Amino acid sequence: MSDPQSSTTKLHLTAGNVRGTESGGIRRFLGIPYALPPFDERRFRLPEPVPPWEGERDATQFGATAPQSPYPGAIGELLSSVEIAGDDILTANVWTPVEAHSLPVMVWFHGGALERGTPALSAYDGSAFARDGVVFVSIAYRVGSEGFSVLEGAPCNLGLADAAAGLRWVHDEITHFGGDPNRITIVGESAGGAIVAALLSRPDTVKLVAGAAIESAPLVADSMARAGRVTRALAKRLGLPATRDAFAQITPRILLEERRQQSAGGSPLGGAPGFALAIDPDTLPLSPHEALVNVEVPLLIGTNTDEYRLWFPPAALAAITTLKFQLGRLALGISSRAVKLYRAAWPHASTGELFGQIATDVLLRKAAVSVAEKRRANSFVYEFAWQSPVRELKAAHAIEIGFVFDQLNAADSVRMAGRLAPQALADQMHADWVRFIRTGDPGWPAYGAQRTTQLYDTATTAVALRRADALDSLPAPKVR
Repeated sequence: MSDPQSSTTKLHLTAGNVRGTESGGIRRFLGIPYALPPFDERRFRLPEPVPPWEGERDATQFGATAPQSPYPGAIGELLSSVEIAGDDILTANVWTPVEAHSLPVMVWFHGGALERGTPALSAYDGSAFARDGVVFVSIAYRVGSEGFSVLEGAPCNLGLADAAAGLRWVHDEITHFGGDPNRITIVGESAGGAIVAALLSRPDTVKLVAGAAIESAPLVADSMARAGRVTRALAKRLGLPATRDAFAQITPRILLEERRQQSAGGSPLGGAPGFALAIDPDTLPLSPHEALVNVEVPLLIGTNTDEYRLWFPPAALAAITTLKFQLGRLALGISSRAVKLYRAAWPHASTGELFGQIATDVLLRKAAVSVAEKRRANSFVYEFAWQSPVRELKAAHAIEIGFVFDQLNAADSVRMAGRLAPQALADQMHADWVRFIRTGDPGWPAYGAQRTTQLYDTATTAVALRRADALDSLPAPKVR
């Protein structure tokens, strides 16, 4: 929704002039291309720089969204989708104070299981960061088949290559917006957090970064063979070889429909294979859970207590029988001793809830804590535990975003957290993220021998790592 009090503001960038809007002491420049549209002859190719343009480019609206399908079923009622037509999908959006000079910079990468998502969602509005003296940038990247197919004749991890190109654009252009290129903190949630971890794992991009925050993200990349399962399955459905030439002949819309049918009834914790970052010598030489150990920038990292409740609604949890639980824990490599420790940590949990907690820790929390324990540079670990009253979500995946952005009234936040979410908690979390972006220290002790964790709840406090015995009983993260 446009602000009737906004006025026009202009800026000169390396490639040309842009026209944005200004209101409330904040300038906004949206939909600025950092790479050419990745379609036609550029499809399944590395991103290409934008040549200079003549005249003035409109930067008052978000760029087109990457090809994707809306979230299906119950999850689609919680996680909204935005579809903006057009080919210019590789764009950046900037919020900056009117009087900005050498300010710290936050670069945001959205989540969506590497298959969905856009910076245009209301909860990702960067106004609160700009209000508090941070130049905020969000980067769009290719998702799904367009961004993470494993194809003969095409580079791997194209969505990651987009993110890297976007980060380089920020480094090169941010002084025009009043930001300091030596004070860039990259931040992401879920798949966006995986993108952040991967950028830290690449020699060409880690040197552009002063700090990073990773929220609820998988940190273990897949082997090329495993990451390619979804592409091979799609190729089989289409009756085509898994090659760049063959896939380039299929429209994005047809690929989306085939993927929709392929993944029907699945979830991030089961069903049809999903898209994943692939270990690849050219684009991601080492899995992030290994590479992050030696990265020398400060890291803020954490998870939510009940991540699984976004993916498993109550009916699905109730359908997890003892037999399904046993089959699931064996598939995840969980020992009977670990099950006993989790039962002790969650004595009132149902069978489904117990499986959900274990799966949450296997997929997300174990790797996050393991990385923090091994790093030499400062790591700051958090757990978000505030319980949403919406649909028994409790502290589910993605609920913390509205608090971090101080956007509890945004439509996307209200769907997840309701209309009575505590503003005091948003004040605390947002201030901690801002402090980390400014100084590299969010305000609680770095993770070390005491295993100190910041617990975000109705009351926020630093505590020893919760459920440590159960977490320690899980197998170490590894590439498959």
